[in-house]
Parts: sequence; C-alpha cells; structure tokens
Amino acid sequence: MAQWIHMTQILQHLPYETVSSLYPPNTFPIEVRHYISEWIENQRWEDFSQEKVEQESQAQILLDQGISMMQSVAQQNANVVEKMKLMQMSRHMELFHQQPLKFALMVRDLLRQERALINGVSPFYTSPAQYPAYPTNDMSKQDVDQLVLKVLEVQEIRKKMHQIQEELNWERQNFESAHSQGSFQQNGLDSANAEIKKLQTHIQQLEYNIQAMATKRSQLLKESMELLGICQNRFLNRLNEWRWEQRKAAIGFPFDDNLSPLQTWAEQLLGMNGNLRQELMLTGELTSELQEGLSQLVQVLIESSLIVDKQPPQVIKTQSKFSTTVRYLLGEKVAPGKPVLVKAQIINEIQARNLANVHGDNVGELINNSAVLEHNAATKSTCSNFRNMSIKKIKRADRKGSESVTEEKFALLFSSEINITGCETPYRIQVISQPVVVIVHGSQDNNAVATIIWDCAFSERDRVPFVVPDRVPWRMMYNTLNSKFTSEVGTQHNLDQYNQHFLAQKVFDKPDFNEDFSNMMVSWAQFNKEVLPGRPFTFWQWFEGVMELTKKHLKTYWSEGLIFGFIGKQHLHLILKDRPNGTFLLRFSDSEIGGITIAYVSATENGGQKIQNIQPFTKRDLEIRGLGDRIRDIDHITYLYPEFPKHDVFRKFYTGNGCPVQRQSYVLSLGKESESKKLTSFLWFEAEPTSSTNEGYIPVEPIAPAPIVQGPETSQSSFSM
Repeated sequence: MAQWIHMTQILQHLPYETVSSLYPPNTFPIEVRHYISEWIENQRWEDFSQEKVEQESQAQILLDQGISMMQSVAQQNANVVEKMKLMQMSRHMELFHQQPLKFALMVRDLLRQERALINGVSPFYTSPAQYPAYPTNDMSKQDVDQLVLKVLEVQEIRKKMHQIQEELNWERQNFESAHSQGSFQQNGLDSANAEIKKLQTHIQQLEYNIQAMATKRSQLLKESMELLGICQNRFLNRLNEWRWEQRKAAIGFPFDDNLSPLQTWAEQLLGMNGNLRQELMLTGELTSELQEGLSQLVQVLIESSLIVDKQPPQVIKTQSKFSTTVRYLLGEKVAPGKPVLVKAQIINEIQARNLANVHGDNVGELINNSAVLEHNAATKSTCSNFRNMSIKKIKRADRKGSESVTEEKFALLFSSEINITGCETPYRIQVISQPVVVIVHGSQDNNAVATIIWDCAFSERDRVPFVVPDRVPWRMMYNTLNSKFTSEVGTQHNLDQYNQHFLAQKVFDKPDFNEDFSNMMVSWAQFNKEVLPGRPFTFWQWFEGVMELTKKHLKTYWSEGLIFGFIGKQHLHLILKDRPNGTFLLRFSDSEIGGITIAYVSATENGGQKIQNIQPFTKRDLEIRGLGDRIRDIDHITYLYPEFPKHDVFRKFYTGNGCPVQRQSYVLSLGKESESKKLTSFLWFEAEPTSSTNEGYIPVEPIAPAPIVQGPETSQSSFSM
C-alpha cells in the first residue's frame, strides 16, 4: 500500500473536483480505495486490456474478491452509519458484474493516474496509452537536480566571496595608503578627506556584502545537507523496493533487474556529499554538526551499496555447483591500488538477525567462496562473480516438533573491506542473500521449493529474518498460485474463477462448499505439511506436479484456453449434464501428481447420459504420444466444451498421417484411480454416486483412430473456457 500512503499526502493539496474525478462516488469512491488499498496494489491490473475479452473471467474473480473484502470491512466496523455506507458501496460495485473487465480497466487507469500525480505529472492525459505503466524516478531526479543547483549556488557564493575579499583587501590597502598620505598634508584638505571617506564607505559595503553572503552560504549548506538526507532516504527506499521486487520475482511477479539507474543515483549522492564536505573545508565552516551529519550520510551510503545482483538458487543441494553475483554500486569510486576481495559464508536464521556477531561461527563450509571485485568498463558495473560455489557440508539447528530439514532457512553473507576515493577511513560492507534451503537429496527439492514460495509470497517487507506468518488469507494464496503458475508455465492465460474455487475446495477439504473462500485462512500445514485426505501427497506437491506437466507438455493447449484445468467433479457434472454426447473437456487429475484427463458425455444403455473420464495421462504418457494425437485417437469424443468440433480445434497438434504407431488399447474403470497404470493408454469412467456395481477395470475393444475431417484449416486459435 506504499502508493496509497503517498497519495494520502498529495490528496489534501488537491481541489475537490480533482479528487472526485479520480474516485467517482457512484462507481469507485475513495473509501473503497482506502479500506482495501493493500489488496488493490497487490493485484496485476496492468495485465488487463480492452482488447483481451478472454480476461473477463479473471476480472470477475478480482471484482468478487473486492466486493467480499468491502463487505468484510463493513461487518467489522463498529459505527453503524459507516457500516451502512460501506455496504452500500459494495452493492454499487456489484453493478460491474455484467462488465467485470470494465471494473479491472477502471482500477488500472486509476492507479496510473495516481502514479502520475506522485511523479509530479498531470493525471489527465488525452489517451490511456499515455499513462506511465510503472512508477518512474522523476520525483527523485527533481530532488537530485535541486540538490545539484543548491551545491552549485554554494560554490558560486564561495567564489564570489573570494573575489570580494580580494577587492576588500585591496581597498583596505588603498585606505591605509591614502590615510597615511593625508596625514602629511595640511589638515582639512577637502579632496583628501573626500577620497578617504569614499574608500571607507566602499570598504564598509564590501564587508557588509561578505557578511550577508556568508549568512546565505551557511543557510544553503544546511539546506543542502537536509536535501541530501532526503535524497539519500529516497534512494535507500528505492533500493529496498528493488530488493523486494527481486524477492517477489521468485513467485512470478514482474521485476526489472536493471541496476544502472540506482548506480547513477548512488554516484550522484556520493559526489554531492564530497562537494559539500569540500565546501565546508574551503569555507572554514567545519562545525561538528555539519561534519558529523555528512559523515553519517556517506557511511550509510557506502555500506548500503553492496547488492546481490544475481541471487543464488534458493534451493541448494550440497556438493553441487551454483553461481551468484554481487555488485557494488559505487565501484567506480573505489580507491585504486589493493584489489578488493569479497568473501561469502553461509549463515543460519539466528545469525541473520545479528550480523555484527556472525564472524568466526561457521554453520557450513563453502567451496570457492571468494571473488575479486572487478570493474567492467563496457557495462560500467563493478561485480564479484562466484561461478563455481558449492556447499560442502551444513550444520543444522535442533528442530522443533514436526519441523523438517526442508523448512530450515539459511542465507549467504557477502562481506568485504573497501576504500573510497575522497574518504580517509576504510569501510566494512556486507549484504545477505535471500533465504535459501539446503538439501542433500533431489527428493527434498519439492518441499524445499514450497518453503521458499511461502517465504517469498507472505513475508513482511521489513521483517526480522526470516519470519513468516503461519497462515494467510486464501485470496493471497490464490494470487500467489496464479502468479507462480503463469510465470512458470510462461503463459498469459490466468487461472479462472472455477479453478480458484476448486483449488480452495481441495486445500480446505470442503468439496461441497460453494461460498466465497477469499477470507478463509490457509495454513502452512495445509499448504505443504499435511497430506490431502485420501492421498499420499500434499496440496503443493500435487499443484507443482500439474504446473510441471503443463510447462513441459501442455503450454500451448493451456495458453489457447483449450484446457479447463482445475475443476471438481461436482461442477464437472453440472456443466456437462445438458451437453450432447461426445462433448468433452480437459481437466487436471485430482487423484495423482502431474496428470491430465479427458472428461466427456456418453450415452447409457437405457438412453440416458453419464460422465466418463479417460485415465489420466502423465508426463511419461505424453512423451510417448502427444495429447493432440491421443484426442484424435478417441472417436467417442467429438466436441470440445462447449461446442467446438475437436478436429477444428486440435488439428494443428496432430502428427503423422493420423495412424498411431501402435494401436492403442483402452480399459474402462469405475472410479478406481489407484490401480497400477499400464504402459499403454487406457480409457476409464467413473460410476455415478448411486452405482454400486462393477468394481475395477473392465476391458473393451481397442478404439480405432478417429478420421480426420478434410477441409480448410481453421484460423481460430483461442477458445474461451
């Protein structure tokens, strides 16, 4: 909610008409912006576009979440009048249910206008395309420019004072000479007295000018130092923001890793600090207050400019190589001579909380843990590259209760001693990496990744290392899952409201719950400690398996909206019950890790309908034969839900001439997904809940490949689910 904090400082200076234009009372009143500001700023509104009608479902999810949060805020408000007002606002938001994308675009544009105001730009542009997509450094640049002008003014005053002082010295000499010559002449000579009086008046004027300029110089020096402090605080805040964005990138949030603007900023601040210190020495105003203030600022700047540019892997296996890079933003200001060596050591959570007492107590042994700080003239960057680092061994802390080794977090501490040109004393600089989990076997990787996901998604910005909450609202968990899924798969196609609801039903073990899950609290244990009911795996292990399968074998299918994805059987029966026989959809298996199945409508013997499911295809199955060819093989399925002819949709995924390399055998099953899976693909279906007959697998005849419909290629590439 950093943006809203900035806006609250600006709004009090804006006219009423401007505020009303920003926050229309009948559509998006300012109270909505205030009460759910954190949630608003954590969503990816910039992804929405007027042309992308397929985003309606994602916009609907966000609209529902916003309404739910406003209703929750209203219920928690003790003031009856305020409560009624907030409930009315939530009802106004419900008017967007017919146009949820319009709501998302409105919030997107509102945030853009706010950023424009924060950056000192008029928010009322001629077209939305002119809005700045992300905050810029305009405001900070203005501060630095103002600081530069003030320092230049101090320098100009000093030079002018020096010129006046030289003139004053000359005039004093003339005065003494004229006065001396006048004493040998007759007393009362008018011309001599007039000349002396003129010199005396000029000297007094020069002395007055020097005194006035000295007063102004002192005031400018104080103002410059105050402004330098403001600029440096903004720099440090932006640096922390960069680190925060880097942490969030681990769960798929957008991140610009370019450090060049920050490096330029840091160099400017160091240069201005040096100029002010030089002015103090040249003007003789070496007061302890100004000296101490500038010394503290330069120390903080120098010690804060070591950055982990490329983080180490956040899951590290012992005895395996990994790389990382640290960068020093003030590298061009490092004093020449002795090379600067950066050393790394691994620290635990307790040590990370007290970096001053880390040295000498090693909790692990690092191989290749030192690198020289080298300047690259081409990129203008100064970095230490650790290319072949390895953790040889690790010392673990005593675990509490059921805590696993994959829940224990460490970090890499990088440190060095550095000399900066223009500074007399050396400085000790250090920085720690993001948390890492150390494993000894590949089987621990999945659980270790879960620890990192939870840490990166839900940790506070300025937390005590490495504290995270034990439970979070489902809306935060869902946003994390969606962001991780889309970034890992490499797609713009988000999970929709049906996916979200089913995932919530699964993690909370509430398959029949149809209300909103947004504010329900999901715990770390539910995420990746407790196995799902009736399954041998956790929620995260199951979700990660689906994500990997989609990433490696189903990316295009998912991106084009051909896979319905996460859907419960209750909802599946609801949407397919009235569809023609042969209508099918693709859904992720909820009974095994990394599987996708085909659910379709089939006729019963008495003329009714039933829902059948193909035994899930796993990574191994799809490596043998792709999903498109498997869909072509089965002529029982004809229309992709709701009514797209399957050959029109999937033809581009077919390979060969339409004949399988080996004739595929299929077997029908009545819901027992736990049976051993054969090497070839099988067909299976679930019995209706009322059925109690025919357990196990029932063999049927092999199904011949479906004929390919001849005709022109379809140009349709995206099918909304």
